[in-house]
Amino acid sequence: MLSYEVNTRINDVKRKFEAIKEMTDIPKLKVALERIEKELTAPSVWNDQERATRLGQEAQSIRERLATLEDIRKTLDDLDAAVELSEEDEEFASSLDEMIEEAERKVRDLELKTLLSGAYDVNNAYLTIHPGAGGTESQDWASMLLRMYERWAEKNGYKISYVEENPGDEAGIKSVTINIRGPFAYGMLKHETGVHRLVRISPFDSNHRRHTSFASVTVFPETSEEIDIDIPSDDLRIDTYRAGGAGGQHVNRTESAVRITHLPTGIVVTCQNSRSQHQNKTTAMNMLKARLLQIEIEKKRQQKLKLMGEQKDIAWGSQIRSYVFQPYTMVKDHRTSEETGNVEAVMDGDIGDFIERELLMFARLEANEN
Repeated sequence: MLSYEVNTRINDVKRKFEAIKEMTDIPKLKVALERIEKELTAPSVWNDQERATRLGQEAQSIRERLATLEDIRKTLDDLDAAVELSEEDEEFASSLDEMIEEAERKVRDLELKTLLSGAYDVNNAYLTIHPGAGGTESQDWASMLLRMYERWAEKNGYKISYVEENPGDEAGIKSVTINIRGPFAYGMLKHETGVHRLVRISPFDSNHRRHTSFASVTVFPETSEEIDIDIPSDDLRIDTYRAGGAGGQHVNRTESAVRITHLPTGIVVTCQNSRSQHQNKTTAMNMLKARLLQIEIEKKRQQKLKLMGEQKDIAWGSQIRSYVFQPYTMVKDHRTSEETGNVEAVMDGDIGDFIERELLMFARLEANEN
């Protein structure tokens, strides 16, 4: 008889595979492949080499997707057969764990490709944090969120560099932007954009009262200089200044910091991580283009989350996630209803379950739209 742990692992990998199949319209993929292959057989298609290449790549991608689904189905069938045989033969029982690991790996790879299939999901990411009203209290909360994302990045093999940091007067941060580098950094974090709410006994309140603080998180993809967005110079205000503030461990203290304000939208981007004003200006312009690109992405998705276009006030009723330290401990995502009582683990970077649920929910929403 199989152990509870083995049964749980088998059921979990099957559940994940069924969820992926539910989000994947296999008949639609087959119809699309048939249409593309028919186009590729037409002699006229080769008059446009770029289009022909693009169609060929699209066809190959669909073939690989269908082949992967079929391969996993066969793997799970083999696993079921091994489970039956393991009850009679110990040799099969000894190989069962290896077969489960293979199925888990294949499903995990497919899940990643399914959930992170957006145009910029594979890119590096910029993550910006701004505290809400409340002075030191909110600024301290912003620094706690920063540490949470830093720890998550470290645990998942991503590299971090500081683009801009504006420390608080007493504690915490007034604003910060970090660059998170690694495969699918943007895809993994893109739904973290929104208002994050903290409830705790304030360490800055001598009367030990409970306080509620807010901070906004914005995530957008790192893109190349060649991104095709035209920004008239009249729409920009460019300021240069000396990078300053308490500490100094993350930024160079030179007169090379650049702040660019996009007047039509009010978007402000800042870069101060290089000693070269020219390099900081180039990075800031790329960040601005990425922010504007993100707005267009969200509009095309019918503004399901409104990540960038119409940011809500950083206050009551607009939060996407709450972190409660007192009178009980709980972290809850208000979009997916994912929650945990282990707030310490979350603040130490264990936010993988929240990210996975976000990706699943929005993938289903987009699938329903299509």
